This record gives sequence, structure tokens and C-alpha cells, in this order.
Amino acid sequence: MNGINLQHTIAANRRAKNLTQDDLAAFLGVTKASVSKWETGQSYPDITLLPKLAAYFGISIDELIGYEPQMLDEDIRKLYKELSLEFTTKPYEDVMSRCQEIVKKYYSCFNLLFQMGVLYINYGYYTLDLTESEKMLIVEEAKALFLRIRSESDDTDLRHLTLSLLATCDLLLGNFEEVIDMYKDAKKFTSTGNELLLAQAYMMSGKPVEAKTELQNCIYDAVMSVIGIIPTYINMCTDNETHFLALIKRTFAMIELWNVENLIPAAVINFYLATASGYMAHGAPDKALDILEAYTRLTTGGKLFPITFNKDDFFDLVTFPIDDLPFGSAELPRDEKSIKQSLVEGLVSNPALAPLHEEQRFKNMVTRLKNL
Repeated sequence: MNGINLQHTIAANRRAKNLTQDDLAAFLGVTKASVSKWETGQSYPDITLLPKLAAYFGISIDELIGYEPQMLDEDIRKLYKELSLEFTTKPYEDVMSRCQEIVKKYYSCFNLLFQMGVLYINYGYYTLDLTESEKMLIVEEAKALFLRIRSESDDTDLRHLTLSLLATCDLLLGNFEEVIDMYKDAKKFTSTGNELLLAQAYMMSGKPVEAKTELQNCIYDAVMSVIGIIPTYINMCTDNETHFLALIKRTFAMIELWNVENLIPAAVINFYLATASGYMAHGAPDKALDILEAYTRLTTGGKLFPITFNKDDFFDLVTFPIDDLPFGSAELPRDEKSIKQSLVEGLVSNPALAPLHEEQRFKNMVTRLKNL
């Protein structure tokens, strides 16, 4: 927990009112030296002066003393897992009420606020069976937390992470133009080539292993990033069968070339599902069933769980600092039970696949997934 920040609050509020230390000392009936010591942290005002100080500045006593409770990162992770379980086992209203109380108590703990926002999106929006208006309220709460982090946090990395989450919130809320405005100029200022510069520095410092590790990590991330983008693009290719077929052909080649199914099995799940939907859009139900067989095989074949990042003969140096990455970038979006449930829903709740529901092959796949 952070210490009391009384000295900073007194100094900031005094200056905001254009008061000198003499002015404040005269109002409180103390010496200028006393005020000076308070503002430099050498001593604290007598407790009986706190209400008078707070009233004079027009703030609460908590605001006056700068009391900002913080949670350790380890405790935040434990709390996230605890609350994620409660979202799937307890009444939604009770869990949200507890979450809101936690947010109020730790409103200046930005790591905690970040993780609560991620929790709201992953569980409140994507996992729970709620009305659309209830989901929108949750997204609004998450957005408010991310906006506070962006405007108040001194942690540059954390503020950077909130950008994509703010964009996610705005997309869910239908604020498409806000997302465009947020990103349209970002590319002009995005730093590129940092990994190459770092690798070169390692080589020049006589550290070839570190240089290769840095570039392996870069290649690994790039491959997984491309695989992650493709499902969304597939959904945009329903109007062009030639383009769609070329895209999935190239993606399958990429998955095989880079051994993606073994490196990160979870990375190809959405690609398979999007490809099946694409085949249905282009009137090829048999091919859709074939790709859904691959989807089912991968999810039930023992590779997917636990969800991990793996190495192979090529990626022999790649590192996975996943346990220590900032919140949101490393946390699994949901617990394993919820992920398994979403894998089933990916088939049965996907409107593009509805014409397959009476097919025996489809029914068999749903049964296999439900037995996970």
C-alpha cells in the first residue's frame, strides 16, 4: 500500500489557490516553518487540523492525505481468477456489485483497474448470457476504467495497452468513428525496427545468442499475429470466392510451414471456424464439415489444453515471459471451463453453420466437443 501523500496535496492545493505558505499558516494559526515542513514531508499537521485543511481546500480528508490503496500484482492476479470463477458460479448482480466496490476502494491502483476492465469484457460481455442492454452497461463500465488509466496513470506501457481495449469497447458500443479517429494517425508515430536494433546491439556486444533470441521472438510474434488477423479478413471475403479460396490456401500453407498447430494450437482455432463459415457462404457445406472436423480434432485431441506456447526445432531459443507480462497482454481471456464452453458455442450458436445442424457429422462433432 502506498504511503500518505499529504505533503503533495497541501502544496498543490495551496498553489492552486495562489496562497503563500504565510497565508496558509495564518489561516491555520501555525508558523510558516510548520507549513514548510508539512510540504516537504518532514512532519505532519496535527490531526485536529485535518478537517479544517480539507474544508479550506474544498476536498475530503481522504483526498487531503492522498490515501491511494494499492494491490500487489500477485494479489491482483489471484483476485482476477477468483472473480472470473464467481462470474460463472454466482448471480451476476452479486459479482458485479462486489467488483464495483473493489474498484471504488482501489480507484488509484491502475493495474487493478486495468484487470477489472479486462474481466468485465471477458466475462460480463463475452461469457455471460445477458441482455444486450446489460452487456452494453458492462462495456461502458470497462471503457470508463480504461479512460481513467489513459488520463491518470504514469505507466506508459499500461496506457499503451489500454488503447486496443478502448478500441474494443468502442467497437462493441458501435462507436466506429471513434475507433477510426483513435487509430488513423497512429501509424505515423509508431516506432518500428526496435527488435532489429536491439539484435544488432547484442551482436555488436558479442552476445549472438541474445541477438538470435530477440529475432526469434520477433518472427514468432509476427507469425502468430498474421494468423490472428486472418479470421476477420475471411469474414470480409464472402463477396469474392476467388479471394477467399486464395486466402485459405495461403493460410494453410503458412500454418504448415511454421508448424503453428504444434507451437500454439489455440492460434488456429478461429481460422478453422471462420473458414467453415466462409465455405457455407460460398455454398460448399461438405468442405465446411471437413474443416469443422479439423476444428474438432484439434480441440479434442489433447493439444489445446492446457493452452500453452511451445518451441520446436526452429524456434529453439524463443522465450515466453507470459507469466510476467502486463495485465491483459498475458492473461488468458477466460478460464478453461469457459473456453471449452465457447468452443461448443462456436459451432451451435454460429448462424452461418445453422444449415448443418441436422447433419449427422455435425451432431457427432458437437457431442465430442461437449464431452471435453
